[in-house]
Amino acid sequence: MADIRAFAAYRPNEEVASRVAALPYDVYNREEARVEVQREPMSFLAIDRPETQFPEDYDMYAEEVYQKAHDMLWEKIENGTFVHENKPCYYLYEQTMNGRVQTGIVACSSVADYENNIIKKHENTLAKKEADRIHHVDSCDAQTGPIFLCYRENAAIREVMERVRNNDKPVYDFVTTQDVKSRVFVISNDNDIKIIADAFAGMDSIYIADGHHRCASAVKVAQKRRAADPDANGNKEYDFFLSVLFADKELMIMDYNRVIKDLNGLSEDEFKDKIAEKYDITEEKEAVKPSKKGEAGMYLGKKWYRLNAHKDIMSDDAVDGLDVSILQNNVLTPVLDISDPKNDPRIDFVGGIRGLGELEKRCEKDCVLAFSMYPTDIHELFAVADAGRLMPPKSTWFEPKLLSGLFIHAI
Repeated sequence: MADIRAFAAYRPNEEVASRVAALPYDVYNREEARVEVQREPMSFLAIDRPETQFPEDYDMYAEEVYQKAHDMLWEKIENGTFVHENKPCYYLYEQTMNGRVQTGIVACSSVADYENNIIKKHENTLAKKEADRIHHVDSCDAQTGPIFLCYRENAAIREVMERVRNNDKPVYDFVTTQDVKSRVFVISNDNDIKIIADAFAGMDSIYIADGHHRCASAVKVAQKRRAADPDANGNKEYDFFLSVLFADKELMIMDYNRVIKDLNGLSEDEFKDKIAEKYDITEEKEAVKPSKKGEAGMYLGKKWYRLNAHKDIMSDDAVDGLDVSILQNNVLTPVLDISDPKNDPRIDFVGGIRGLGELEKRCEKDCVLAFSMYPTDIHELFAVADAGRLMPPKSTWFEPKLLSGLFIHAI
C-alpha cells in the first residue's frame, strides 16, 4: 500500500510564477546557472544553485553557500513571493510540449515506501552527487525539486484529474522559455483528496522515473532527522518527499543516443565487419531514427546505416533485452572495449531532445561514430525495477523536465 499524501505547499503567487519556475538544478553547469540567474533574478535556480550568489571562484559546497539558499527561500516566503496553501491539497500539474500533453499529481510520497521497496528504483546513486542535495534540503528545511514518479494507470485518479482539468480554473498558466506550456490546478475538494489517496493506497508498486539522486537525498535527510528526533513516529513532514506522479500512459521516454571517440584501433571497414556479425546492416540516405525494438541507427564515415539485431542477440531478460543493453553487450564492450560506459571518457551520451543532427555534429567535432537508439519503453522500466535490477547508464531520457520552484515542501 503506497502512502501518497496531500500537503500544504508553499508556492509562488500567481503574478510571479512564470518568472520563478526554473528547470532542475542539474540541467545547468556552473557558468550556465550563473548566466540564467543574471537573466532572470527571480528564477528559483538562484535558490537551487546558491553558488550563483557568490564570486565565480567561490567554493560552491561551502556551508555559507547552503545557508544562503535557506535565507533566500525563507525571505521569499516572508515577503509574499511564495504563499502557503491553507490546507493539505493535491495539485494537478499539466505540461504541453510539441502538442503532447502529460499530466501528473503533485503530492508527498513516503520515505518508508522507498525503504520498503514499494517505491522502486532502477538506477544506483553516487554518494558524491547525493551529498550536495542532502546538504541543500537539510539547510533549507525544505524540498525544492520534485521527484518524477510513475504508476500504472488508475481509473479513479484519471476521473478526478479529468474533472478538475475540465471544470476548474488553473492557478498557473504560462509558457516557459523552452516553449513548454505549464498549467497547475489545486485539488482541494475533500472527497477528491480521499479518492486519490485511496487509489494510491491500493497500489503495491510505484516507480522512480527520474530523480534518483534527489530521492535518495530526501530519504537520507529523513533518516538523519529521525535519528535526532526523540519524538520520531514515521509521520513527520521529513518522512515524506515532494513528488509528481504520472500514469504510465502519460509519459514518453525519448531516445538516449551514444557517440564514440575512436574505433579501438579498427578501420571503418573492419569495424563494419564486426557489426555485421551481430546486426544486418543497410546503408541509408537519411538519418536513421529506429522504429522498433532491435533496430538502431549508426553514423560512421559521414554515412548513416540501419542496424537490425540478429535474433540470437535479442533477449527476453528485463535488462539484457533493453536496446541499450543489446548494443552494450554486443558492440561497445566486446568490439570497442567500453565496458564501463558511466566512466569511460571515450563514450558520451546525447539526449533525444537534441535530435539526430547533433550526432552528426559530434562526429564532425570530437567523435567518429554515433548510434541512434530505439527508446526504452516505460513498461521495460517497470520490469527492471520489479525484478530488483538496474538499467545500464543513460537508458532513459524524459521530456519535458519538471520545473522547480512551483511547489515547496517544508520539512
